[in-house]
Amino acid sequence: MELGLKGKVAIITGGTEGIGKETAAVLAREGAKVAICSRRQAAVEATVAELTRIGPDVLGLAADVSKPEDVTRLVEATVRRFGRIDILVNNAGTSQRGAFMENDDAVWAADFELKLFGAIRLAKLVIPHMRKAGGGRIINVTNIGAKTPGAGSTPTSISRAAGIALTKAMSKELAADNILVNTVCIGKIKSGQHERRFAKSGESAESYYGKAAKDIPLGRVGETVEAAHAIVFLASDMASYVTGTSINMDGGLAGTL
Repeated sequence: MELGLKGKVAIITGGTEGIGKETAAVLAREGAKVAICSRRQAAVEATVAELTRIGPDVLGLAADVSKPEDVTRLVEATVRRFGRIDILVNNAGTSQRGAFMENDDAVWAADFELKLFGAIRLAKLVIPHMRKAGGGRIINVTNIGAKTPGAGSTPTSISRAAGIALTKAMSKELAADNILVNTVCIGKIKSGQHERRFAKSGESAESYYGKAAKDIPLGRVGETVEAAHAIVFLASDMASYVTGTSINMDGGLAGTL
């Protein structure tokens, strides 16, 4: 199936592991030109080397999307290299969870700078390029906890809920420019974050993911490529009439649509 992605230019933040890396790989296989970033230079270099074996047009930068100057540098480098921007995947973020009374102002501020303001700043910078190109796609990666926050889920459930609201508001404003804005709400998906966590505790991946799957109707934790496919669908011509919506990527776990 032709997805209409050949020659398109995509920026993927948090692109050196997990969902971001897999999304970049799928886009590259479809003929897109991809720019990735993460905070670790060594990880960027290693990922660019891998992705270049899939597609020749790959740019990687070490950048922290919570820093405005890094966001500007990322967008400028992408335009300088590829001449345009068609797709933005705001994927950078961590799962910062704790008891409400234990999270101080610095924890809240850091979480919002990374997940919400990073997405806002990037969108503001890429939208003029999308308008020039005649349209574009913005996909904000959030999570299902944004819809049904639980105890001990702050600040991430709150910053992600703001990301869903941002998605809906932007979709209304940018529809006239043919810029479609959607979000993928992630549930339990295999990731480097999880694997580093259980490695520290000495637990095996099989054990960790087995326990995590107990409440999931499909009976398993999702694969990163499954989340990537949902993101790439929203970036493609197949989703040309989809904007302002969310896709739960959670194996049926969420209690809300």
